[in-house]
This record gives sequence, structure tokens and C-alpha cells, in this order.
Amino acid sequence: MYERFVARQPIFDTNLKVFAYELLFRAGHRNVFEPRAEASSSVIIDSATLFDLQTLTGPSAKAFVNADEAALLRGAPRLLPAERIVVEILETVRPTPEVVQACAGLHAAGYALALDDFADHPKWQPLLPLAKFLKVDFRALDSAARGAIARRYRSNGMQLLAEKVETDAEVREARSLGYSYFQGFFFCKPAMVSAKGIPGNKLNYVEILAAVSEPVVSFSKVEEVLKREPSLVYKLLRYLNSPVVGLRVEIRGIREAIALIGENELRRWVSIVSLVAMAGDKSPELVRTALTRAYFCEEFALPLGMSDQRSDLFLMGLLSVTDALLDRPIEQILAALPVSEKIRVALSGGSNDFRNVYETLLAYERADWQALSVTIARFDSIEQQVPVCYLAAAHRAGTLAP
Repeated sequence: MYERFVARQPIFDTNLKVFAYELLFRAGHRNVFEPRAEASSSVIIDSATLFDLQTLTGPSAKAFVNADEAALLRGAPRLLPAERIVVEILETVRPTPEVVQACAGLHAAGYALALDDFADHPKWQPLLPLAKFLKVDFRALDSAARGAIARRYRSNGMQLLAEKVETDAEVREARSLGYSYFQGFFFCKPAMVSAKGIPGNKLNYVEILAAVSEPVVSFSKVEEVLKREPSLVYKLLRYLNSPVVGLRVEIRGIREAIALIGENELRRWVSIVSLVAMAGDKSPELVRTALTRAYFCEEFALPLGMSDQRSDLFLMGLLSVTDALLDRPIEQILAALPVSEKIRVALSGGSNDFRNVYETLLAYERADWQALSVTIARFDSIEQQVPVCYLAAAHRAGTLAP
């Protein structure tokens, strides 16, 4: 028996909406972090038989699935629906006549093809007429080379994808050159900030988040903020009337609504609703990422024997993207919230058991298997729980994210 691991990285369009996810699967026997010789075929087979593609990508996003030479020659991508995937031909593939023929068959069957780490090498000429996407590594090529590829290929219907973009400046450069899609860690990182305050409505969300983060929730504080934010009152009443809660009573005021929901559920509800509201014009992927992280940390608490700290771990995951949501350093945000010292240390880069959970999450999320092998070694033989908890978290987040 061997464990299965999955990671996904979003690919954005020019409006910074999620267009697709690149799916990265790994499997092993004793050491689940080592790649296998048949990695690409294993990815595709696992996608077709083990993992729910819709859970990983949502109802409309496509999946970029890597294909090496062996997978192409076997026709492995045909195990997955053409309308849901993009076959990403790895840079290590040799475009032999047999490979070109296999790719032509996929193209004829309606599969979109992408050339990975494209650097305009002459070897790709036989496959260029079949490709729809060119993935250009912004870390591997300088600005001149990136521009030359754009000028040569953007006018012939080819879709250019800038990968490993990590700054707003690189996104702007790619856009100006005509790149249509973007992949990298830029969306999780805060933008440059100046000394400006949080806009009014976002300040309300931060204040109510602070109120429910107290060891003992002050209903009067929560009520005070709710009175200033009618949209939250409306959402709370709708939630209380939903089948999830199932209340069938007449609510006569805000304080009564708060009492009916109960302290524990109020913490969770406020955390999630405030996060979604703070997202504003940000990418919905930020909300999905935050919810997935929160649910992962909560789920992972069980095999770690940290069940009594599930609420704090949930909040840690949820807060981990607020720097990007509010365009402020995470340290400034945490300073305004009465969160536990463990959360503060973990999210500020310190060292504790919460940080171990967070680093495990980040390594898995980014498919950094070397880092994951280091973080998971801090726990006691629970590596098989990482993909289980992550898939469960992704599914729960998918039901709540916008």
C-alpha cells in the first residue's frame, strides 16, 4: 500500500480570476515524497480513478496535467475528459515522430496541449502547430527573452502563460507583453503598502473578528459592531434561518440572534463571513485558499492529538492570507487582534507546534515534497493523513467560497 499526495496551484486569467489549476500528484511506498519513474502516468491514473477532479478544480476550472514521454505514448491523458484538462507536455519530452503522432491524436480528439518551460528552442517546432498554450518560466528567462517569445507567438492565436511570477511588477510586465494567463505565488503575497488606514467597512470586519477572538466573547462588543454593519446583520439572520441551523423562531433583536447562534458557532460564522467580506475586489481564490487552510488545520488537529486546540488552528489558517486581503503586513494585522500567542508566533515566522502545522500545510500546498518530508518528520508517523485532511478541507471550502 502506498500513500497518495495531491497539490494544486491556481492559474489566473487577465482579470485575476482562476482559469485552471495545475495538479501535482505524488505517490510512494515508504517515502511518499520521492518521485516515481512513472510519475506522469501515475498522476493521470490517480486523477481518473482516485481523486475527484471537480473537488480539486471546482465546477468550471480546467486542470493542467503533466505528461512525460511515456504517458503520451501510452495515451494516458485520454483517461481524463478532454473538456476538463490541458495536457502539459514536459520540457524533458523528446519530440520524436512517435511523440508528435501521439500529440496529434490528442489534438484531433479535442485535447488542448501546453508546452512547459517553453524557451523557443528549435526542438519544439514539430509540436508548435498542435499547442494551444506556451508556458514561459519567468525565473528562467530574462525580460528580453520573455518579450521575444510574446512578439513571435501572440499574434498567431497561441495563448501565453507566464509561470513563476512572484511580484506585481512581473504580472504587469506579462500583461503588457500580451500574456493571457499567470501562475505563481504572487497572489498570496501582500502588495506594497503605504501608511494608510483600513477602509471603513473592512475596519468593521477586523473589529468583529477581534471581538470573537477574545478568550470569552463579549456579546455586547459583537452587537456594537453589527449595529454599524447592516450587511452582517442580514447575513446572520439569513444564516439562522437556513437549513444548516434550522431555527423556527421569531428573532426580536441582534442580541437575541447572537445568543441563539451560540458562542462557538458565532466564532466560526463571524470568521468565515468576515474573511469573505474583506476579500472585496480580491481574487476569489484568496477566500478559497483561506478556507482550505482553515479547514485543513482544523482537520489535521485530530491525528496530531490537538483536538482541544482545533478552534485556534482553524483561526490560524483563516488569518494566514489576511495580509493579502488587507494589503498590510501580517504583523500589523495580528497586533490589532487578541489572538493566542501560538497563532501570533506561527504566522510571524516563529517556532512552535502551530508553526509546524502551518509549514506542513504550505509545503503540501506548494508541492514542495522536500520541505514536506522535513516538516512531517516532526510528527509521529501520520504522513498519510496530510492528503486525507487536505482533500476534505478543499471539499468543505468549495461549498463556501464565492
